[in-house]
Order: sequence, then C-alpha cells, then structure tokens
Amino acid sequence: MLMVRWSIHNKGCPGAASKWGLSMRHFIIVTNRVKDPQLTTTNLVREYLEEAGCACSVYADEITAEQWGEILKSQKKDAEGIIVLGGDGTLLRAAGDTVESKIPVIGINLGTLGYLTEVEQCNLKPALRQIVERNYTLEPRMLLSGTVMRNGEQIMDTRALNDITITRNGRLQMLYFQIYVNGKLLKEYHADGIIAATPTGSTGYNLSAGGPIVEPSAEVILLTPICAHTLQTRSVILCPDDKIMIRIRERADRETQPMEVCFDGNRNLTLKPGDEVHITRSIMTTYIMKLKETSFLDVLSRKMND
Repeated sequence: MLMVRWSIHNKGCPGAASKWGLSMRHFIIVTNRVKDPQLTTTNLVREYLEEAGCACSVYADEITAEQWGEILKSQKKDAEGIIVLGGDGTLLRAAGDTVESKIPVIGINLGTLGYLTEVEQCNLKPALRQIVERNYTLEPRMLLSGTVMRNGEQIMDTRALNDITITRNGRLQMLYFQIYVNGKLLKEYHADGIIAATPTGSTGYNLSAGGPIVEPSAEVILLTPICAHTLQTRSVILCPDDKIMIRIRERADRETQPMEVCFDGNRNLTLKPGDEVHITRSIMTTYIMKLKETSFLDVLSRKMND
C-alpha cells in the first residue's frame, strides 16, 4: 500500500508560533487508516498543530520497521512527540518501531477500550492544547526483551512493550512447557499458553486471562497462565531483573501441538518442542506523554465503568 505522507511547516499561518509564544516545533502523526478512513480526525489534529505554529509529518498508511528507520534518521533530532491515532495496537506498534529514537508517544483513541490511548475524541482539542503548551509529563515504561533459541542457536530477538505470549496454533489441546526463573524451575504447566507482561501490558491479554492490573509506571514482570489445567492458576509477579526461560516440552503419548510465540500481538514465530524463549527486561525504555490532569486511576475508573 502506498504510504500517505504530508510535511507541513506552518503553511498559511504566518505569526502562528508567536501567537503561542513558541518557536517552531515538530510532531509526527501516525494514523490507523482503517479507523480513520477519511482522515477526518487526522486532519483535525494536523490543522490544530499547524495553526499553533508546529510542523507536522503525517503517516496515514502502514509503515514497516525498516521504513521507520529511514524516517527517524532525518526526524529524530527535532521531533518533539509522536501522536498516534487508532487503538492500543496501533500505539504499541508505533512505540515498538520507534523506541530507539526515544521520541515520546501519545495515543488518541479511535478504538474501543483504549487503556494506552488515553485521549478520547471528545477531549481532542483540550488535549492538543495541553500538548502545544507542553502541559504534560514523560512517563518511562519498561519493555521486555525476548529471544527464541532452537538447538542452541538464536532464531529471533525482539522487544515487547505489552507482552510476550506463547499460545497454541491449532486444535484445542494442552501445551506443555516448563518455566525457569534465574535458572531454577518454577513450575511445569499444562495450559493453553502463558503470558509474560509488563505493567503497561497488564490491562491487555493479561487482564483477559485473569491477571492483575498493575500501575503502568511500576517495574515488575507478570507471568499469567492461560487456562491452566491445575487448581493453582495464580499469576506470578517477578522482579524486573529476573531472567525467565520457557522451554517447550513434547509429550511422547500425544501428537505435537502447533504453537507460537507472539510479541505485542504483531510479531509471531512458530515454536517446536525443545525451543526456549528467554525473557528479560529490555535495556530500552519507551516514553509516554502523560497529560497532567489524567492519571492511570482516572483512566482505569472510566474504562471499568464504560
């Protein structure tokens, strides 16, 4: 699909920057075209920022990680923030692809629940005004690093802001895997899968599987089994520096069950018996732009009562 991009540098708005008492600033706008097909909300955001004297680069179609690399080479020095229009999935992907630039991100919710995309369309202009006035804070969020080993060789190495999940990919049969923490066996599970989540990801798949909700600025790693065949189905909360290894087991009396590991819901790899998924805290950090008057508890209360 052709990538739609505009670059606007205060066109038609002489003196707009002085109106706000600010020098020229630059924002990157990323839109989920499925959720904003006519770019109605995208253009509202662009026009508001342009009127406020800001430069904008707008990307309205899917961008690969490689394309992001080229984009950020030229824009990372002067971009103040990345404004993402869509749902939590859109924000996760944008944050993951741009994490090395250290440019903070903020989400405008065009989806349903939107725990990560805190700005609702009904509050769009007040939120944009806060961004223009720099009335926000930057909240660091930890990421997970996941490495898949097969026969002693690394076959995948990537990061996740939300979660790393191992699930079946076929018939309704149990998976068998062992979980080691810091080299010691924690438990062998017979389950539909396992979720390793960050605090940011605690309100995602982890929550659906019965895991705890964690304040997103906390620093822990959550392990939540999915439909475990045991009475002990509690989540385990680990220290951020713990090293986790999940080894896929094969049952001699059963046909091998297809399964896969998934990073933030968009990067998948098929697993085989004997494979190991090593999970640690990433050395990278994502920064979320938080509007000062909106706390996580505010967002949580609103979402739980919707």
